[in-house]
Amino acid sequence: MEGLKELVSLSRKYGGNENFVLAGGGNTSFKDKETLYVKGSGTSLAEMTEEQFVRMDRSALANIWERKYSSDTAEREAEALADMMAARIKGEENKRPSVETLLHDLFDQRFVLHVHPAAVNAMTCSKEGKTAAERLFPKAVWIGESEPGYVLASLCRGELEKYKTATGSPANLVFLENHGVFFAADSVAEMDSLVSDVMAKIDGEIKVRPDFSDVEANTDEAAKIAPVLRMLYDADGGAKAIFETNAEIMKYAESVEMFSVLLNPLTPDHIVYCKAKPLYTECGCIEGLKDAFNRYAEKNGYNPKIVFVKGVGMFALGMSMKEAKTAAIVWRDAMKITTLAENFGGVKHMVPKLVDFIVNWEVEKYRSSVSLAVGEKKALAGKIAVVTGSAQGFGEGIARYLAGEGAAVVIADMNYEGAERTAAAIAADTGADAIAVSVNVSDEASVCEMVKKTVLAFGGIDVFVNNAGIVRAGSLEEMTKSNFELVTAVNYTAYFLCAKYVSAVMKLQRAAAPEYMADIIEINSKSGLTGSNKNFAYAGSKFGGLGLTQSFALELAPFGVKVNAICPGNFLDGPLWSDPDRGLFVQYLNAGKVPGAKTVADVKAFYESKVPLGRGCLVEDVAKAVLYIISQKYETGQALPVTGGQEMLK
Repeated sequence: MEGLKELVSLSRKYGGNENFVLAGGGNTSFKDKETLYVKGSGTSLAEMTEEQFVRMDRSALANIWERKYSSDTAEREAEALADMMAARIKGEENKRPSVETLLHDLFDQRFVLHVHPAAVNAMTCSKEGKTAAERLFPKAVWIGESEPGYVLASLCRGELEKYKTATGSPANLVFLENHGVFFAADSVAEMDSLVSDVMAKIDGEIKVRPDFSDVEANTDEAAKIAPVLRMLYDADGGAKAIFETNAEIMKYAESVEMFSVLLNPLTPDHIVYCKAKPLYTECGCIEGLKDAFNRYAEKNGYNPKIVFVKGVGMFALGMSMKEAKTAAIVWRDAMKITTLAENFGGVKHMVPKLVDFIVNWEVEKYRSSVSLAVGEKKALAGKIAVVTGSAQGFGEGIARYLAGEGAAVVIADMNYEGAERTAAAIAADTGADAIAVSVNVSDEASVCEMVKKTVLAFGGIDVFVNNAGIVRAGSLEEMTKSNFELVTAVNYTAYFLCAKYVSAVMKLQRAAAPEYMADIIEINSKSGLTGSNKNFAYAGSKFGGLGLTQSFALELAPFGVKVNAICPGNFLDGPLWSDPDRGLFVQYLNAGKVPGAKTVADVKAFYESKVPLGRGCLVEDVAKAVLYIISQKYETGQALPVTGGQEMLK
């Protein structure tokens, strides 16, 4: 059907414009005499397809107005919702139509677009909004603040009928107080013209605009606050915390007096995605945050989604990155509306009675749950994992495995371009959140920055895999001091640096949630369990790594941080061994480490023969060992061999 194709185009055009929709919201419809095609709940306008629209029987929808519903609010809405669901055409039973379906059917025009532009809401959420609308749009219909659902639809029905009786033509523009705008037109071109005219007139009224320009951020303080808020939100470490700051945020973060205008919600969307109220606290210390957070939760019955810390900025919280990012987007919209409303006499918040209705309304709870669904629960769902040296090889394999189990992963590597490619590939293949961070693990400032960037991006660190390593083989006669020190710096000193800064974050998380546990895992080597001929620099660093592992385990146990090592056998198929120029096969052949070996193939066969299970170690073998260490709760200070039996526990 041509009309349905046009509807898809219309939906994607406005749905893909962040100035019109909020968190993928808004809805559209197309109708003919018998059928209404309306956007389904939980779908995004920007990504709509023909199949995602719900087909509704218009005669069945019309019959709803003949029904008499209960005077009890909850019963009335349940009854009306049931009738609306019953109006779905056969075959559509697995779809849930937009809550505004009844409103869409009221318009005579073929196409309807309901969106929530901040500029429009600046007028509809303002003290002088109705006056401004009457002046700017004399042919528009203004709908006063109302409970959503059947009550709002009934109110709109009455007002649209009055308009048609008075003017002799159907209304094509309806402003909803505190809830956006409905545009109606018989063609897409007519719709575009109407939308453009309305937005231009409103923009002409705006003199005061929000300032979202960058400001210098106190990232050191923010990196101490985010892990605490994350654990207060979910004591099991399943939450995410996003830090944001800009000139507009800092304006409201200046004082509780400046923030007070944001304390009450503006639209139902702000309640659905950010709860009814944000939290403002003047204290960023652990005890101050705990006190403010817990008092908020006790008073409101839920945890805050948005937290402002005086002089620091804004933190958006959620049980997934999607949820936290959505909260941040919606709250930026709330700040934008608040400032823009100054052009229309100042902001007008939703009345408390309506706020309570939205908080408890089944339809909005459903919409929120669908929009923020995180999918099947996986073993590491909610966890944040950093893997060093993960742009390729073992590290990449470990990061990919952890992402597949639900973890958000940080690809930390000196090869930043490679890390970016790997992060993008892992995100595309697994659906997990993955970012790249540049790091030189032997440089203290670089390690500190890696940790801070991770915390500011995700809110904390649950798993740190110390994988980055280097090999420089050679006999006593061949080994240079510079090569020896390089191996020591990357394999030994870097482990200390990473553990130092990562454990500081984990301690903050434990302070906020006393039962919480985290993991530091060193990817060691079988060479950490037994000496390695003409490879003493590497073996010595790995022996030292086990000493650090045991020592860190003792020190960090009181803070719930488990520290363990995995000692893989030879990764014979990986680049460390098989690289034709710098691989260990070449190095060992040149160093004469394998007696009688004439070729790289001879060296490889020699090492395979040493493994009882007859093959080299695979990434999957080590990744499963990492998952085991994370999942168990009673092992720390251990060195787990993954060698195919070549090295066994003694």
